[in-house]
Amino acid sequence: MFLWNAVMPEIFTSIRPITYCEAIGLLILSRILFGGFRKGGGGGWKRGNVRQWKEKWMNMSEEERAKFKEEWKNRGGDCKC
Repeated sequence: MFLWNAVMPEIFTSIRPITYCEAIGLLILSRILFGGFRKGGGGGWKRGNVRQWKEKWMNMSEEERAKFKEEWKNRGGDCKC
């Protein structure tokens, strides 16, 4: 609550660029409100997700795999499948 009261009024009541300290305060507030401070960052490739993708890949036909690789390549991904 102290951080909110220290940072938010200064940012929203003045029409000027925010300072470095205000930006850090905003970052901390956003992590508290939206992301938390979980160990290991945000989700991404956890063991369960990799297992799901591997299972999905194994259940694809050769045509589906080729289509997936092509779409991934068109998006700029580096598919080493």
